[in-house]
Amino acid sequence: MNVSEWLSGILVIVGAFFFFAGSVGLIRFPDVYSRLHALTKADNTGLGFIILGLMIQVDTWTSIIKLLLIWLLIMFTGATVCHLVARAATEIKIPVWRRK
Repeated sequence: MNVSEWLSGILVIVGAFFFFAGSVGLIRFPDVYSRLHALTKADNTGLGFIILGLMIQVDTWTSIIKLLLIWLLIMFTGATVCHLVARAATEIKIPVWRRK
């Protein structure tokens, strides 16, 4: 194995860690707003690391551009869905969690 394969593997593992952290945040955080924050931030970061790891392995510039476009599309749609869920939660008056 050469250096690029090791670096690619490390980046994919770091990305998987961020996905795992986002999933833990989804389960453990107390309200919908903090869950959305944990999930969208961690998933976008995790996907970014995985895309970087994959970009090291591809051979052509068109493949790199396609991977970047996929990442941008998912970041855009993730932010949009997060906003819609938070707005719906606000409209139906789901309270923000407060420590008692």
